[in-house]
Amino acid sequence: MHTRLSALSILLLSTCLQTAVLSAQPAAAPHLEKKGAAIQLIVDDKPFLILGGELHNSSSSSLEYMKPLWPKLAAMGLNTIITPLSWELIEPKEGSYDFTLVDGLLAQARPLHERIVFLWLASWKNGMSSYAPVWVKQDTRRFPRIVEHGTEVEILSPMSAATQEADARAYAALMQHLKEVDGQEHTVLMMQVENEVGVLGDSRDHSAAANRAFASPVPPELTASLKAHRDTLYPDLRALWDENGDKAAGSWAGVFGDTSRADEVFMAWHYARFIQAVTARGKAAYNLPMYVNTWLAGDDSQPGDYPSGCPEPRVVDVWKAAGQAIDFYAPDLYAPNFVEWSRRYHRDGNPLFMPEARGGAVGAANVFYALGEEAGFGFSPFAIEDDTDPKADLPASYSVLASLAPMIAELQSAGAIHGFVLDKSRPAAEFVMNGYTVHVSLDEIFGEHADSGYGLIMATGPNEFTGAGKGFRVTFAPRSPAGPQVGIAAVDEGTFEDGKWVPGRRLNGDENDQGKNWRFDRPQVKVEKVTLYRFE
Repeated sequence: MHTRLSALSILLLSTCLQTAVLSAQPAAAPHLEKKGAAIQLIVDDKPFLILGGELHNSSSSSLEYMKPLWPKLAAMGLNTIITPLSWELIEPKEGSYDFTLVDGLLAQARPLHERIVFLWLASWKNGMSSYAPVWVKQDTRRFPRIVEHGTEVEILSPMSAATQEADARAYAALMQHLKEVDGQEHTVLMMQVENEVGVLGDSRDHSAAANRAFASPVPPELTASLKAHRDTLYPDLRALWDENGDKAAGSWAGVFGDTSRADEVFMAWHYARFIQAVTARGKAAYNLPMYVNTWLAGDDSQPGDYPSGCPEPRVVDVWKAAGQAIDFYAPDLYAPNFVEWSRRYHRDGNPLFMPEARGGAVGAANVFYALGEEAGFGFSPFAIEDDTDPKADLPASYSVLASLAPMIAELQSAGAIHGFVLDKSRPAAEFVMNGYTVHVSLDEIFGEHADSGYGLIMATGPNEFTGAGKGFRVTFAPRSPAGPQVGIAAVDEGTFEDGKWVPGRRLNGDENDQGKNWRFDRPQVKVEKVTLYRFE
C-alpha cells in the first residue's frame, strides 16, 4: 500500500511539474494566423486588434521629445504606436550600430502597456533616400542612384547589390537586437520595411544598369507566376499582359508594351526583389510580421507622379512573384473613396492593415468599416500627436472597439460581422446575417435626418445582434417572405467590461422609433443589443 501511494504521489508530482513547465512556456512571437474567414495578428497567443496612431516622421528621433507624448497617446485609447526608426541613426558609421533610441522607446512604451510597430526607413522613404546614412549618400559609385531625364537624383537605385547588402545587414542587426531585448516582452508587434518606395519624377530608372536590365528578358519566374495565377491577377495587370499577347518571354517592353505601365512593372519587380531580400534577412534574425506600405495613386495618375513601382494594387502580383518574405501589403489611405481602396487591398489572401489614414471624425468612422467589413486587424491615423484630445471622435471609437475587441476577432473568424460608413452619397447598406436580411440606413426621426453614420453589426445569437456606432438605424427582414415575419423583442443599451455585457437602459419609444427600428442616434458612439422574435 505504501509503495502504491508513493508511486501515485510521484505520478501526481510529475504531472504537476509538467503542467507548471507547460504553463511557463513563453508565448510565441507576434505572428499572423489564418482563423476561419480572417487572417489575424496573434499576440501573446490571442488575436490582437491594433487601435493605433502613426507619429510624425521625426517625433521619435528624440526620447526627450517623446517623453511627454506617451501619456497623452495612452489617454486617447491607443494600444499601439507606429513610428519610424531611421537607418542613419541606427548605423551612423558603417558597421557600428547604435540601439540607444530603440531601447529608450521600448522603455517608454512598456509602463503604459503600449505596443509598437517600427517603420524601417532605410534606402527609401516616400520615394526618396533621405534616411540613408551619410556614408551611403556620399559614395555614389558604391551605392548608385537612379537617373531621371539624364540626371542622378537622391533616390538609391534598387539595381545595386551593394545597397541591398548594406540595407539588409543593418536591418538584420536591428532585428537581432529586437529579439534579444524584446523577444519575451513582445512590445514590438510588426515591422514595416522601407516606406512608400518608388521612382518619383519619372516612370523608371534610366541609369545604364537599369537600361541594360530593361532591354534584357523578363525573368521567367515572373511570367511563370503570372501564368500560374492568371485567374486571380489584378484586372489591370492581367489586361496589360493580355494586350501584349500573354508572352512568356521577351524584353520588358516586348512583354508589357513600350509604355509607362511597362516601366512601372519593371520597377515593381526590382524594388520587390530588393525589399524581399532585405525582409528575408530580417526574418532570419527575428521572425515578426513584416509588410510594405503604399503611396496610393489616383486612378488617372501616371507612374512617376506617384512612386513608380510601389505596390499599388495593379502590381502587387509582381511583388508576390518576386519573393515570399513580405507578409502583406498595406495602403496609406487618405483618399475619399475609402471603401473602394480597402477592397482593393483586402483580396487574394492579403489582410487589411492601415498604417496611415485620415484621423479625426473621418478616421473615427472608417475604422468601423475596416475592422467590421474587411476583417482588418489594425487602423492607424497619421500625425496622431496632433490630436491628443481624449474626448475627440477617434478616442470615442477606439474606446468602444477596445471593449468589443475579443468579440470582433471571434466573429471576424466566423464571418459574422459587417461594418459600414454611410453618408448622403451612400445612405444605406444591406447584408445577409444570421438568416435575416439586415438593412442599415442613415438615421432619421421626426423629420430630422443624419448626414452621416457609421458602425458595425455582429450576429451574437440565433435571434440576437450586437451593434456599435452612431447615426444609423437597422431593420430586419426574413429571408423568405412566405415564412414567419420578424419583430423587435427588445433593445438594450450597455457596455462590455472585461468581456462581460453590462446592460444599461432598455430602449423603446422615441429611442427605438416606437419599436419599428433598431436606432443608433447621432450624439455619441454607443453599444446596443437587439433581440428579435418571429410571428405568423
